[in-house]
Amino acid sequence: MTSRFQRTASLADAAVTAAQALALTVAAVLPVFVFAHTGDGLLHEHGAPTAGAAFAAGFTHPFTGLDHLAAMLAVGLWSALTQTGRRMLAAPFAFAGLLLIGAMAGLWLGTEGLVVPGVEPTVAASVLTLGLVAASRWRLGATASAALVGVFAVFHGLAHGAELEGGAALAGMVVATALLHAAGLALGLRLRALAPVWSRTAGGAIALLGLGLLTRMVIA
Repeated sequence: MTSRFQRTASLADAAVTAAQALALTVAAVLPVFVFAHTGDGLLHEHGAPTAGAAFAAGFTHPFTGLDHLAAMLAVGLWSALTQTGRRMLAAPFAFAGLLLIGAMAGLWLGTEGLVVPGVEPTVAASVLTLGLVAASRWRLGATASAALVGVFAVFHGLAHGAELEGGAALAGMVVATALLHAAGLALGLRLRALAPVWSRTAGGAIALLGLGLLTRMVIA
């Protein structure tokens, strides 16, 4: 009787924990599409007169675009669900590094008046893809997972670089990216010990956001 009661209590605690984690995920990725990155410059204009202000502008930048925020959370979530030890850091490090490279390229292209086609659709597709691989717990080697997220990171960087100016802003962006990856890792580690339905729901919510973004681009 006691053992059955303990198992029931344990399942109840797990359900509460999972519900809290799910609520955090949904709150992070489904607030409304108004915060989604649209490339219109309305939510991403950051004119910063000082290095400190530029850093702050860069730091807040990933949080003002729901597509960027969701993708960065998904990278950490997927890594925690499918990797162990130091290999969990392969994809987040690859994303952060190639994001910075893409941002510098985007900044340079912007000064030259050049535009890379397909940046916004690829960013939206990355949210869909990363949500799906997290939901399915698709296991890839550390190198392969880093390569996959790295490709998407370049396009996220191109979008950021076209809107941010200066090294301080880019540094702030990278710091925010690292924090979002850490949040995704923490969520993934929490969900990894629970029933797969919870991680599938979290990844599925991110994937649905990506699908919504792509759909909006098609019908806009």
